[in-house]
Amino acid sequence: MVRLTTDLFADCPQFVNSINMREINLRGQKIPVIENMGVTRDQFDVIDLTDNDIRKLDNFPTFTRLNTLYLHNNRINFIASDIASKLPNLKTLALTNNNLCELGDIEPLSECKKLEFVTFIGNPITHKDNYRMYIIYKLPSVRVIDFNRVRLTERDAARKMFRGKSGKKARDAIQKSILTDDPSEVEVNENSGAGSGDKLNDEDREKIKEAIKNAKSLGEVNYLQSILASGRVPEKGWNRQMDQSNFEESMEF
Repeated sequence: MVRLTTDLFADCPQFVNSINMREINLRGQKIPVIENMGVTRDQFDVIDLTDNDIRKLDNFPTFTRLNTLYLHNNRINFIASDIASKLPNLKTLALTNNNLCELGDIEPLSECKKLEFVTFIGNPITHKDNYRMYIIYKLPSVRVIDFNRVRLTERDAARKMFRGKSGKKARDAIQKSILTDDPSEVEVNENSGAGSGDKLNDEDREKIKEAIKNAKSLGEVNYLQSILASGRVPEKGWNRQMDQSNFEESMEF
């Protein structure tokens, strides 16, 4: 685990990239938490946090210069409600291979009025019904989603699907994740999970939290999150079942 410290910022590559933007490269540092960003003094147009262990997109100071965030291959499942006010000029947000589970989880991005390019490939939300239509409706400034340009016909279709009274049913179907923070900190509802297994004791709960931190795939994270939230004890051999499931999923592509 590596902390974002003044020394780390100083040691990481800083350069003017090929499109004349000042960039800092913080890739592959095993960073778990966004912190201490103020020491950069808003000197960068691009911050690259790819290939880390970040779970929450939050804790930014106000950066008026920053317009591009690369966060490929992290574990992000939460976007802070103040992201738009902290990053008012955010234009590109790359979240490939993270863990956003519900379409409602992108709600904070709707206030990012200058956001034009987003990618959510590799997140569970991409398998939700009407995924692309909802992104287009909720983020009207966005011009490219998952490397595909938004067409005018798609904008019209998204408005018809979600706008006004006629779209209320479609909007109501959009859920937000049960997660409001780090998945290891989700509280268990002791009244849920009746009839689906024994209730979790403190030892079981801590084991599941530790398993979530060490999960090797999005499938494992999703499964363990559901177990933790429902108060059920995982079935014996769950990890072997997940390995088989992940293998079968990989064979489908």
